Amino acid sequence: MNEPLWGAAVLWTAVFIYAMAGSIDFGAGFWSMVYRREKDTRASVIANRYLSPLWEVTNVFLVLFAVALVGMFPSAAYALGSVLLVPGNLILILLTIRTVFLVYTHAVHRHQSGLRTVSGITGLVIPALLMTVFPVAQGGFLRHTGGHWTLSLASLFSHWTTYSYIALGLTSELYLSSLFLADYARVAGDDSAFQVYRRNALWLGPVTMLAALFTLWAIPSSAAWLRRDLAGQSTLFIASAACFLVAMAVLWRGSDVRRRWYRLSVVASVAQYALAMIAYGRAHLPYLVYPSFTIANSFTNMEMFRAAVLVLLIGIAILFPGFVWFWRLFLENKGYVGKLE
Repeated sequence: MNEPLWGAAVLWTAVFIYAMAGSIDFGAGFWSMVYRREKDTRASVIANRYLSPLWEVTNVFLVLFAVALVGMFPSAAYALGSVLLVPGNLILILLTIRTVFLVYTHAVHRHQSGLRTVSGITGLVIPALLMTVFPVAQGGFLRHTGGHWTLSLASLFSHWTTYSYIALGLTSELYLSSLFLADYARVAGDDSAFQVYRRNALWLGPVTMLAALFTLWAIPSSAAWLRRDLAGQSTLFIASAACFLVAMAVLWRGSDVRRRWYRLSVVASVAQYALAMIAYGRAHLPYLVYPSFTIANSFTNMEMFRAAVLVLLIGIAILFPGFVWFWRLFLENKGYVGKLE
C-alpha cells in the first residue's frame, strides 16, 4: 500500500475501535436507564458497573481519530470540521454533560437516578449524531460556494438515507452492548442479568441485520458509485453474515454453553462488524468525502505523515499496557464485577 492508503487504514481502524467501544459504552448507559426500576434482576447494576470505568477509556479512540484525520488528511478535516460544526458541537456538549454526571455521581450518590437518565438519553442521541457523518461523506449534501463548504442540514435531516444510517447505528449499539453485558454478567455469576441481556441480543441481532440491508437499499441514486462498489465486496459481506450466524447459534444455546464458548458469540460479532466495515471502507475508496476529497488529493506532505504516524505509535505504545491492565482489573475481575451497589 502507498502512504495515502496507509493513512486511510489507520483512520478506519480508529473508527472501528471507537465504534465497538462506543457502542458498548453508550449502550450500557441506555440499558442502565431502562432496567433501573427492575427489582427482579441486577441488569441495571451490571450495566452501571461496566459503565463506571469504561467511559474514561472510550473517548481516547475518538481523539486518536481526530489526530490522525488532521495530521494525515488536513483538507478533508477542514471541510468536515466546517460543515459538521453544528452536530459536532452538539456532540461535544452532550459528551460534556454526560461526563459531568459520571464524575460527580460517584461522590454524590443521590444523583444516581439522574445519571442513569442522562447517560441513557445521551447514549442514543450521541451515536445518532455521529452516524450522520456517513451520509455526508457519501455525497449529495455539501455545497461549495464562495470558496467555502456548507452543509444543508434541512436536506440532510429530511432524507431517509440519514435515518437508515441512524437506525443501523442504534440497533448495532444496543445489540453489541447486550451481547457484551450478557458475557459480563457471566463474569459476575449473575444468571438473571445474563438471561435478560441474552434475550435482548437474540432479537436485536436479526433487527440489526435488517437495518443493515435497509441501509444498503437506501443508498440514493446520487451515490450510485457506492452502491456499485459495495456489490463488489460480496465475499466480505458473506463472511460477515457467516460470523453473525455463529454468534446467533451460540446465543440460542443459552445457559447450556460454558462461558469460554459463550465468549465466542462476542468474538464472532466483533469479526462480523470488522469484515463489514472493511468491505464498506474498501467500497468507499478513494473518497473521503464524495466527490471532492479523495485520499490522494487531501493527503498531507510526507514529513507531516511521518510525524503523525510517529505520534500515534508512541501514543498506542503508552496506552496499550494500560488497556491490558484495565481489562484485567475491571472486566475480568469477579470481585469488582459482582460487587453489589
